[in-house]
Amino acid sequence: MEIGNLIRMANRIGQFFEAMPDRPEALEGVANHIHKFWEPRMRNELLGFLEQRPDGDAGEERLHPLVLEAVTQNRQRLTPLVRAQ
Repeated sequence: MEIGNLIRMANRIGQFFEAMPDRPEALEGVANHIHKFWEPRMRNELLGFLEQRPDGDAGEERLHPLVLEAVTQNRQRLTPLVRAQ
């Protein structure tokens, strides 16, 4: 999937959780949603993008600050497990 599309999807999640008054709860909500509902390839692509661009800026698209913080804080949990064959 193209990174711009992933950023737009992630930003919609961030906008939803941004309304929560408790920031730690909002951060957990973002990370939990991405972990539960994004397939491993999507999570890998987003994490790979952040390795290259830690500020979340893709030029025309930029990660919502809440999403950037949530993904950065939960990188290990969001990294898909590699299955042995």
